[in-house]
Amino acid sequence: MTSAPNASGDSPELLTRIAQALERLAPPAPVRTDWLAHPAYVWTGEAARGVEKLDAPALSLLRGIDTQKERVVTNVERLAAGHAAHDMLLWGSRGMGKSAVLRAAVKAADQAHPGRIALVQVAQEALSGVSALFAALGTVERSFLVFIDDLGFEEGDGAGPRILRSWLEGGVEARPANVRLAVTSNRRAIVGRTMAEQDDPINARDIVDEKLALADRFGLSIGFHNCDQDAYLAIIGGYAQDFALDWDQADALEWSRRRGARSGRVAWQYVNELAGRAGKAI
Repeated sequence: MTSAPNASGDSPELLTRIAQALERLAPPAPVRTDWLAHPAYVWTGEAARGVEKLDAPALSLLRGIDTQKERVVTNVERLAAGHAAHDMLLWGSRGMGKSAVLRAAVKAADQAHPGRIALVQVAQEALSGVSALFAALGTVERSFLVFIDDLGFEEGDGAGPRILRSWLEGGVEARPANVRLAVTSNRRAIVGRTMAEQDDPINARDIVDEKLALADRFGLSIGFHNCDQDAYLAIIGGYAQDFALDWDQADALEWSRRRGARSGRVAWQYVNELAGRAGKAI
């Protein structure tokens, strides 16, 4: 039996079907982020995705960067403990462990202070949404290290430096007290290669000076530099000892020559090759 139409002439069944169709067309309500549930998160610019396990090497395996590692670990430990801590700029050569030491430091601090700290990685294309991230994190009783990896600003990008400066200088969009920034960059000046190497030396110098002024606003600015041959071999020796792998110095040097570089990353890749040859997992 069909229900009688209402005063507008529509039957209840028709109105129900229309309402259901509208619900299907509407975007789903955003899932509320539990900022206490995970050791790490990825911020997309509008929402966060929890990471069940923070992938990071043991601090003892990060060789050849002892001074840099100590400074990062000490600062992250302070943040996890609720003490005063610095924003950090980690700059320098590729493959020397800048992002690895940040992840490892947060993992170690979380083990020492369970649930007290989390890493939040932000992609460069999501920078404009970080103000919303700060607003969310500021209400949580937990410390957060907001991590921006491999940062560089292209020509004509004035918004990026202004946003970053506002976060660091205490503007209206400044990061809250329980949040610190960690940025990695291949250059201390945080500029792209073409910007730093323009034909006009005066203009180029002005650009670099401006970006250096931005870099100086980080409480810690830590340089990571290419390792020499002795350091490269020492890194491999440490890894090989930990994993009980036999290795040959001449073979290790040939590996670096083929790669055209000596770095912690190249050393780790060689160790991975050794493990593969030996039929071991690492």
